Amino acid sequence: MIEGMTGVIAIYVFMLSAVAGYEVISRVPVILHTPLMSGSNFVHGIVVVGAMAALGMAQTPLEQALGFLAVLLGAGNAVGGYVVTERMLEMFKTSDKDKKQGAK
Repeated sequence: MIEGMTGVIAIYVFMLSAVAGYEVISRVPVILHTPLMSGSNFVHGIVVVGAMAALGMAQTPLEQALGFLAVLLGAGNAVGGYVVTERMLEMFKTSDKDKKQGAK
């Protein structure tokens, strides 16, 4: 009974992580997307940790596959968020260089 419950808990954590991530990201207005990017990266980090915990508790091949998929997607989403944030910050740095070059 308890062994069956850990699989159910792993799937529950996976589904809760997916729903929480979707709800948080879908409710961010477009105009606030860039300033909140680093905050959403933090949330994705929590999702990855939850997925890793679920993967660690997985015992059946289905649970392991779902846990691995959750870790893979969460890590990809977090890395993508950091790449986009870095790209946005580079865009702001370029505008500062243009102002300095215009002042010379």
